[in-house]
Amino acid sequence: MAAHQSPATSTSGDSPVRSEDRWSLVFAAGLISFVAMLDMNVVNLALTDIADALDVSQTTAQWAVLGYQLPLVALLLPAGRWLDQVGLRAALLLSVSCFALCSALAAVAPWASWLIAARLAQGAFGAVLFVLMPVLAATAVRPELRGRAMSVPATLGPLGAVLGPVVGGLLLDHVGWRAIFLVKLPICLAAWLIARKDAPRGGKQLRLPDRASLGDAALIGSAVAAVLLGLTLAPDAPLWLLLTLPSVPLVLFWLRRPGGRPVAGVLRASGTAAVNGSVLALAAGFAANHYLLAQYLRRDDGESATNTALTMLAFPLGMVLAGRFGGRLADRWGARPTALTGAAVTALGLLLLVPVDTDWSTLDIAWRLAVAGVGMGLNGGPVQALVMSSAPPDQLATAGSAVQLARSLGFALGPALGTAATLYGTTEVAGIRAGLTLAGTAAALAVGLLTLHHRNNRTKDAAAGGSTGSGSTTGTDRTIRSRV
Repeated sequence: MAAHQSPATSTSGDSPVRSEDRWSLVFAAGLISFVAMLDMNVVNLALTDIADALDVSQTTAQWAVLGYQLPLVALLLPAGRWLDQVGLRAALLLSVSCFALCSALAAVAPWASWLIAARLAQGAFGAVLFVLMPVLAATAVRPELRGRAMSVPATLGPLGAVLGPVVGGLLLDHVGWRAIFLVKLPICLAAWLIARKDAPRGGKQLRLPDRASLGDAALIGSAVAAVLLGLTLAPDAPLWLLLTLPSVPLVLFWLRRPGGRPVAGVLRASGTAAVNGSVLALAAGFAANHYLLAQYLRRDDGESATNTALTMLAFPLGMVLAGRFGGRLADRWGARPTALTGAAVTALGLLLLVPVDTDWSTLDIAWRLAVAGVGMGLNGGPVQALVMSSAPPDQLATAGSAVQLARSLGFALGPALGTAATLYGTTEVAGIRAGLTLAGTAAALAVGLLTLHHRNNRTKDAAAGGSTGSGSTTGTDRTIRSRV
């Protein structure tokens, strides 16, 4: 635990270095977050082009997306456990380099099997990057500035997810599908150069993951694959939902293994199970809403791709503007109330979109999206800071991997859940409204979970004789501060 005596010291035992805040590393975490989330969505629009160019079916081409998402989700928690045992700097440089290399290999793929293999490998390194983002931002600055720091990757990540289709569309129209894999290389290079210059040196060396971690990855990956397949196929036949049932025993079995017990222990010790649940619910609501609205504008409302992209940009615009203040509010007012306020504003924006109708103009949709975006901007950084500040100092990577898994699951499950909900509409517009209702309900659930966490911690603080005015100081924060 001595490894955490400096805000510039990694969670993985890196040696102490100079104590000033390293905002360059926070910016690197933001770049990594942006490029990793961009990669999750930028390929979606290119599937038809990939299928035609490589002479494969649309189903085979879809593995250019699934090949990235499945290992990313499956390896998040094992990656957190691994990162708690190795050096931060070495893991960061290796992961960014290999992520960029896999992207370049995907760009020059001569056949589908090459492309899928490159994407599978890229997803594995992407999982490590997803875990590194909050760890890098949390350890680069003093605890009292953590909310501000965490807002950078928490804002740039969803921004990358939203801009993915826009960037992909422009590249496909003017350059070609291979460019969507190359566009990420300059961003990876910038993050690598910053990490090489400013990441703390020394500490533990890299080592291969143990067999138990690989077994954990297989269990989690199988559970996630079962859920995704069941939800994806359910619109054709509801009986496919039975495929989701094996995921429950797989997860329960994993929780009894050496890899699952530390994660459960961190959630119990930090009391952040409800917070992680809120992250999953809010991400699922956002992803479902974004997917369904894009489909509605293009298919039902007859908007062009350009008008659709400009309308959808209202969300990231609101998120970026609010994200600049979310971290400052969390540092001054407290992470818990700021995150709760952000979730409530997001839920309001999503629920305002439920009665969407063909009479609505794109402006009617855009301002409601902007409201939801403001809420996400206020929520993202503070909720991540809340998780990281509550975690035991020697298990920050494990805590970070848990919250990133929750967010990634939400992004992956949201569109599938939204699509399944559209089956309950008697018309196409009614189906869209049913899906949007599910999205708003998921966001409202996030508000409820954060409220539960907020009340529980106020009770604990009062019992401990501590101040509950701002809710910004946890026991872990006080421990870290006393050691800085």
